[in-house]
Amino acid sequence: MNILILGSGGREHTFAWKIAQSPKCENLFVAPGNSGTAAIATNVNIGVTDFPAIKALVLEHNIDMVVVGPEDPLVQGVHDFFLNDDAIKHVSVIGPEKAAAELEGSKEFAKEFLYRHNIPTAAYESFTAETVEKGYAFLETLQAPYVLKADGLAAGKGVVILNDLDEAKAELKSMLVDAKFGAASTKVVIEEFLDGIELSCFVLTDGENYKILPTAKDYKRIGEGDTGLNTGGMGAVSPVPFATDAFLNKIEERIVKPTISGFKKDNLPYVGFVFIGLIKVGDDPKVIEYNVRMGDPETEVVFPRMKNDLVEVLQAMASGTLNTIDIEIDERAATTIMLVSGGYPEAYEKGKEITGVENIEDSIAFHAGAVLKDGKIVTSGGRVMAITSYGDTYQEAIKKSYQSIEKLHFDKMNYRKDIGFDLN
Repeated sequence: MNILILGSGGREHTFAWKIAQSPKCENLFVAPGNSGTAAIATNVNIGVTDFPAIKALVLEHNIDMVVVGPEDPLVQGVHDFFLNDDAIKHVSVIGPEKAAAELEGSKEFAKEFLYRHNIPTAAYESFTAETVEKGYAFLETLQAPYVLKADGLAAGKGVVILNDLDEAKAELKSMLVDAKFGAASTKVVIEEFLDGIELSCFVLTDGENYKILPTAKDYKRIGEGDTGLNTGGMGAVSPVPFATDAFLNKIEERIVKPTISGFKKDNLPYVGFVFIGLIKVGDDPKVIEYNVRMGDPETEVVFPRMKNDLVEVLQAMASGTLNTIDIEIDERAATTIMLVSGGYPEAYEKGKEITGVENIEDSIAFHAGAVLKDGKIVTSGGRVMAITSYGDTYQEAIKKSYQSIEKLHFDKMNYRKDIGFDLN
């Protein structure tokens, strides 16, 4: 098969790394890709939402399957674009259609879906600029901390958690009236705060059948001890040590099964990955959010633990035969540590040369915000590289990643030195 991956991050490099291992993959393209995908695939400088250019690429190279990495093209309807065009409708697209992608495109849509299908989640209400006064009143009925979420896509930065009521009211005004997150916060969801420990559950579905991938836990805050600003993710661990068999069974029965059956009941066409952001409150799982694609950096620990030929799995998803596949998982733990540009998630410089990648032996370096320039690997984004390692325990895997990081360098390189700190 000729396969095209859309995206340019660590997640997409991991997809490419796994797909390139398959004898079923003849030619692999990544648009736009990065310095990591350049080594194992053909990068094509096309934006992930430039659908006409994607179509031209697919026709030019006889692409059989398109694997969508990020959320933007899914929410904008890339799958529908293929289905509605006779020239390319035969191409398999891995990723839900637009109607289903609203689960990530709108926080309110997701909450309504959860309530409708009796899936455990936090109590909530949503507000607009016209109802901001009602929003203030709703905040007064809640206990601190206060959780405010921009309804639309805000690149992972649209969630604010505050301990002070007056600050929460000011933030609500900033989001709704002052358009802090632009169009993404024309509507804001206010939720009750759930106190517990978070984890991510990944599900593959062909719309009818499903398979659950290993759990993972990522670390969103920039600072040690989960302090400071939210990022796209600073590291991840898989499996999650506190996710016992009994707890995993609750996730499947109370959350995964009603989610997949909910897609069918609501006529939400879904072939792809379901990311379920969970929180363990006491001994019970509750849903924080849905994403309609794999997480990043969780992909960098989940896919390395999958023993299957990924292309076979993707083909089964596309053809509605996922029930014929058994997912085989490596018993070892995997961890990843994200190297980021100094200043991220606020202002940072790009174009810093990265050295030492060739010296890494015990880990896998998944490139993210890194590109080739004049034969050198240079930084091109905030999250630059994810260093993934295996170990008999997650502690051993983390240690290997940190040892590998010592061989790497770029100016103002930053990373968290406490990934996994809360699992001991």
